[in-house]
Amino acid sequence: MKYRNLGKQGLKVSEVSIGTMYHGSYYGKKQSFSLLQEALNQGINYIDCADRYGIYDSELPMEERTPAEEYLGEFLQGQSRDDLVISTKVFHKMRESPNSGGLSRKHIHEAVKRSLRLLQTDYIDIYYCHRSDRDTPLEETILTMSDLIEEGTIHHWGTSWWPPTMVERAIWIAKNLGAHPPHVEQPPYHMYARFIEKDLLAVAKYHGLGLVTFEALATGLITDKYLKGIPKGSRASIDNDYNEDIMEKYRKRVNKLIPIAKEFEIPISQIAIAWTLRLPEISSSLMGASKPEHVISNAQACEITLNKDIIEKIEEALKNS
Repeated sequence: MKYRNLGKQGLKVSEVSIGTMYHGSYYGKKQSFSLLQEALNQGINYIDCADRYGIYDSELPMEERTPAEEYLGEFLQGQSRDDLVISTKVFHKMRESPNSGGLSRKHIHEAVKRSLRLLQTDYIDIYYCHRSDRDTPLEETILTMSDLIEEGTIHHWGTSWWPPTMVERAIWIAKNLGAHPPHVEQPPYHMYARFIEKDLLAVAKYHGLGLVTFEALATGLITDKYLKGIPKGSRASIDNDYNEDIMEKYRKRVNKLIPIAKEFEIPISQIAIAWTLRLPEISSSLMGASKPEHVISNAQACEITLNKDIIEKIEEALKNS
């Protein structure tokens, strides 16, 4: 495993990290633990979570749902906590109440206390604002996050899927307030979703902002596993957002990448992950997984350096798909 700094910060994160979006909702404790343990076996030191994971991405009755933070917290008890980078997120409503949800000082303090309790830890390495909140003054959110850093509750704070203009605005406001600016942004990024190249990369480079990108495999669509249909137990088999039009579109795209994968003897999935990591502004590629062997394959992608010839062939395939 290779490691990169989180932007200009001293914190080092594994180039490939693991997410827990489906832990607790679709993946039980045994499966969750096996995935997390394999991640550590592969040298992955960065595990990403969110307060809503396992609760709102489930078809189970609310009383039967288990927060992903709870599973992660139990798993951490058998690990060297100081060797790991743990992140979680705040924003979404956790109950029906006017002050539940958003990025107000009140809700952030409520949420971080709950996350610390479930994670069974004294601190959070990276605390993300899961979405932007236009009902709360940005200054209030920035100062609250900065206070949490000063008191040691969190070490870094970041944004997740925020508009680049708002990210940059938050950085400048924080500087004017003498507060800690956001250190990292977490956007989606893959071969067919390249919006960060338009302006977010420039913002990250100028300010030393770390980027932890997700969906390098387009939720599994940039792989060969759906070329002959939808396997039982796969993400597409349990997620209603997949439809045949989308599946067919990506089958055609993947078929144009297959010759490149065969020529260079690299799995398509690893090419897709390595392709995102070609950018120095990206600190880590955040990957989900349903099986330990997927974790192993994802981790191996950081050993691949795409040369100019491969990148040119990939770009040609992308242009014609």
